[in-house]
Amino acid sequence: MQVVCIPFTGYMYEKACPECLNDTHRFEEVFLLQEVNIRQRGDRVYGDYRDPHCKNKQVIVHLFEWKWSDVADECERFLGKKQFCGVQVSPPNEHVVVTQPMRPWWERYQPVSYKLHSRGGTEAEFKDMVTRCKNVGVRVYVDSVVNHMAGLGRIGTGTAGSHFNSSDYDFPGVPYTRPNFNTRDKCPSGGGGVDNYSDPKNVRNCFLVGLTDLDQSKEYVRDKIAEFFDHCIDLGVAGFRIDASKHMWPDDVKAIQDRVKDLPEGGRPFFYHEVIDQNDGAVRVNEYYELGYVTEFRYCQKIAYGVHNFGEFNNMYVPSWGMADPSHAFVFVDNHDNQRGHGGGGNLITHKTPRDYKMAVAFTLAYNYGFTRVMSSYYFENTDAGPPHNADYSAKDVTINADGSCGNGWVCEHRWNPVANMVVFRNAVAGTDIKHWRNENDEISFARGQKGFFAMAKQGHMDRNLQTGLPAGEYCDLVSDCMKKITVDGSGNAHIVIDNSAEPMLAFIVDGPTGPGDHFFFQKPSVTSSPPEQTTSQAPPTAVVSTSYTSTTFNTGTTETTGNSTWARTVILIERNTKNGENLFIDGGIDHDHRQGCTDNPVTSPCSIPIRHSPEPTYSPAVNAWKVGDNYLDWYGAEPGQGSYGGSQATGSPALWTTNQKGVAEYSPLNTYGAHFWLLDITMDCSKTESGWVEFKYRINGNWEGQIHDRTCGTPPYTTVNHMAKCGAKNVFHNNGQCEITAL
Repeated sequence: MQVVCIPFTGYMYEKACPECLNDTHRFEEVFLLQEVNIRQRGDRVYGDYRDPHCKNKQVIVHLFEWKWSDVADECERFLGKKQFCGVQVSPPNEHVVVTQPMRPWWERYQPVSYKLHSRGGTEAEFKDMVTRCKNVGVRVYVDSVVNHMAGLGRIGTGTAGSHFNSSDYDFPGVPYTRPNFNTRDKCPSGGGGVDNYSDPKNVRNCFLVGLTDLDQSKEYVRDKIAEFFDHCIDLGVAGFRIDASKHMWPDDVKAIQDRVKDLPEGGRPFFYHEVIDQNDGAVRVNEYYELGYVTEFRYCQKIAYGVHNFGEFNNMYVPSWGMADPSHAFVFVDNHDNQRGHGGGGNLITHKTPRDYKMAVAFTLAYNYGFTRVMSSYYFENTDAGPPHNADYSAKDVTINADGSCGNGWVCEHRWNPVANMVVFRNAVAGTDIKHWRNENDEISFARGQKGFFAMAKQGHMDRNLQTGLPAGEYCDLVSDCMKKITVDGSGNAHIVIDNSAEPMLAFIVDGPTGPGDHFFFQKPSVTSSPPEQTTSQAPPTAVVSTSYTSTTFNTGTTETTGNSTWARTVILIERNTKNGENLFIDGGIDHDHRQGCTDNPVTSPCSIPIRHSPEPTYSPAVNAWKVGDNYLDWYGAEPGQGSYGGSQATGSPALWTTNQKGVAEYSPLNTYGAHFWLLDITMDCSKTESGWVEFKYRINGNWEGQIHDRTCGTPPYTTVNHMAKCGAKNVFHNNGQCEITAL
């Protein structure tokens, strides 16, 4: 038999395993890939941990110390409508009850058991919250504390009623006992605590600030943590923030994550890891890349520098700083720790300077670095202070004032317009590059591909005619709730005016709201044409495919005739066994030898065939990014303005790796053949083809396949050294040269 490792986002690895020829031998081998670790154990598949499972939405909000009932209400009344991806909730499991100081926030980071009963509420309330949020498209991510249990010297009863004695390493609510914790002989420090951040053994084997340090190399500990995660998944949770991941060995964390079950809807749970790497120790963010996203605390400093000195915005991502690459960076302006001067605190911006904070978050959501989280805080003077509380120290309700702000001591900065309304912007421009960058005179502006435009003025005023790169039409400013209109002319230029000193930014998007009152109900602006290509130092904007059609037919496969063109769903499946780090792109159209007047510009070349990708996201973040701005099947590589992923530019129309194995994210019902079939599922303008036929070849990492000698399928109008596919049909090309064309 042959053992195949199922990939994510186009990455795969295949390896013959002689030992597996014995039917009684259970295959269990780890393949480390360039982008992610993929694992198959028996019939279980282990894939990417960076899918938040929120239909390609891009922003999480941390509702710090909110009760579960308040979180559920906020999902229904605000977060779902504002298109938030999900909510990070405070640790939901049983924790200590601290009375000196009285009920501080950090008591929730000293676990007693994995029972779901905390200051946030009961398990029943937690389940109700997760369900209600999921029903409105908002996923829940659990802040999980699995590096340690309660601090040494604490004895008592936790929030779920479990007795514990941390000095004896006794936590019967799990249960954990002394053998489940790191022993003194593993820690190189003199006192048993972390005291040398230049030594990874010190950081990971010693007790962090006196907290009882679990030994995640023990199978029992791994199982207990995985059981906790599995229980959360059973209740509908989509993923986890791993607190203090820096203080655990990556291989141990990986062993835990690989035990965790898939989500009920398919796919691996979402993981992001707290790794405070500020170039001041031995632990680096890239050690955790295969485990999901990694927190990038240096971004907190960079964005603060930028707001204070706009010149710093020119270089927000600095690899020489050791910053996480864009495809793994989990970014934020501040978090619950560093806004209090703890864990990565220092030179940063918080809600206590609202104007600066609004600029910092708005820029972060407009920029194209990392996956983003925004903060929702409560007011505090003492850095130990817990949430706003009643007389019995239970958390106060989050009340909503008439103007949409919060009461009872809750800041709710996620409701501020430059935060909440920029969530829509980031969702709309996902996968696009920065274009038309301008940063001068304390004014910054840029486009995101041909999807959106952002501008900000440090002094509170801007009055400029700027190139937006967007199609001509009427737009409205998201930040002001569409109280301000912007007109883009046929050249892509617009008169940009900022005159609000308190919120000195402006943003608008293609296919956005058209005016006040429909902010959550997106309609297309009256776009009339694309701007011509501009002579700039950056790539010109993407051309817009004709919008004469009125419907899309991805589910039916039928053709649609509108105006002078006929569009039809067209499927291409290519069997190709690829290796680590390889991605497959399809280039095609009509060969220049068979059609006159063809050029190297996909917009103007008659050899290019207009296409449309499905707006529904795939399981692959890379394919989702690469299909943005891909409007033609053509021979010329990346189109102007086509999306990139992790710094990698597309080299054609991106294909998606699929399998016929049901129950995994990579499964496609179109693939009835097996693993290693790459899928391109599009609608195509058949009137631009050659008698209904189109040519193509694939590229892998920029390299063309050789001349094609497929057996003839159907009756193409001419012979060629390229594959021939039928518009409006399912076209399958096998490794052995066989091909088949069937109706959809």
